[in-house]
Amino acid sequence: MATMEENMELDLRDYLRILHKRWLLISVIVCFATIAAGLLSVFVMKPVYEASTKIIVNGSSEQLGLTRLDLNSVNLDLRLIETYKEIIKTGAIMGKVAEEHPEFELSANQLIHLVQIRTVNNSQVMTLSVKHRDHRAAVDIVNAVSETFQREIPKIMTVDNVSILDRAEYMANPKPVSPNIPLNVAIGFIVSLLFAVGLVFLLEYLDDTLKTEQDVKQVLGLPVLAEITKIPEEQLIVKTEVQPLKKAEGARNSVSISDKAANHRS
Repeated sequence: MATMEENMELDLRDYLRILHKRWLLISVIVCFATIAAGLLSVFVMKPVYEASTKIIVNGSSEQLGLTRLDLNSVNLDLRLIETYKEIIKTGAIMGKVAEEHPEFELSANQLIHLVQIRTVNNSQVMTLSVKHRDHRAAVDIVNAVSETFQREIPKIMTVDNVSILDRAEYMANPKPVSPNIPLNVAIGFIVSLLFAVGLVFLLEYLDDTLKTEQDVKQVLGLPVLAEITKIPEEQLIVKTEVQPLKKAEGARNSVSISDKAANHRS
């Protein structure tokens, strides 16, 4: 048990050592990716605006000749909502919108993919939303779809139980729903950090050279008896220049000694 804990501790130390050794590479990658994500979100990605309307499905009790709202009529309206969601996404509605509003420059198929419908469980309210790069265009499209659906549904289902609760309105200073700059920066930071850490471990795995005394002990299991240090080239040049000077001085000294000896004999 103790050996397993020691091995786990050693592995953790190895991982930390690898990260510490290449912390500069990790920092560069993370900083570059985070800054790039922010710049792309601000200067490259175009803002997208959203407009929505709310439609309520109610009034089936009047169609059935009932004077008060009961559970059966509510359940009927709830079941009709799923049917209405499918009807809106058909050419019967979107074709009319495209035909009546050529200024949108959108086909029925494009409108079907542009309009999103959301409902809440056990709720008689549907929310129609449109995302567009032009705020005014988003408002006009979602209002046109809602009004056309309200007008055409009695002809299709012979039931007039759809009312528009809330229409989309123009805003003086609309806020785009995308890009979400803080979210994009956070995603760029996390993804780049994971990529950098993975790259560091990959480089360490591919590097099979022995660089330190610890590497020799860990791989070969042998003690290090001595180390050969690398001498810089500057020091080698200085030494090669000093040695001839010393030889010249030695030669001059030997000549002066021999001259003195000759004078002394004479």
